[in-house]
Amino acid sequence: MTSEKVDRFLEKANSWKEEMKLLRKICLDCGLSEDFKWMHPCYTLNGKNIVLIHGFKNYCALLFHKGALLKDTDNILIQQTENVQAARQIRFSAKKDIIELEPTIKAYIFEAIEVEKAGLEVKMKKTSEFDMPEELQNAFINDPDLKKAFESLTPGRKRGYLLHFSKAKQSKTREVRIEKSKPKIFEGKGLNDQ
Repeated sequence: MTSEKVDRFLEKANSWKEEMKLLRKICLDCGLSEDFKWMHPCYTLNGKNIVLIHGFKNYCALLFHKGALLKDTDNILIQQTENVQAARQIRFSAKKDIIELEPTIKAYIFEAIEVEKAGLEVKMKKTSEFDMPEELQNAFINDPDLKKAFESLTPGRKRGYLLHFSKAKQSKTREVRIEKSKPKIFEGKGLNDQ
């Protein structure tokens, strides 16, 4: 059964419309239920997320929520960034790519369904396993309220900040990032929260 929200999403799409429609058909052909989550078409099995369709500037993609657990026999899954732990994408830059890969796409979807049916979970790195920059440790020493506010954040928000701070190559940049983030941390907000 199709979703009216997905219908509207596809009709309004400025790019990748035909490609996303074809990916939608493939997902539905595999027996998945259609939903609309995170502002994108999402395909589920018994309420569990299997794949998501999304478009970017240079490609559209089928994102497998537990893609890290797939065998990837054709070596086509892409980890979006080094910090993405579970999800993996198959990217497409033309409708013909999807048509040529349809049997493979379906095989990957069916494997993802089996992963979900088996109840397999991606072993996620815990927040405590992420490096805490020395500059943040120093900020906590100088401002115990900052430490308390940081520790009260959700694990995902903490990880977001730790990754953001750690990516800076220079100590001074890490200090600036921490200083700029303080107001949001005190408000209990994540790095990208409004």
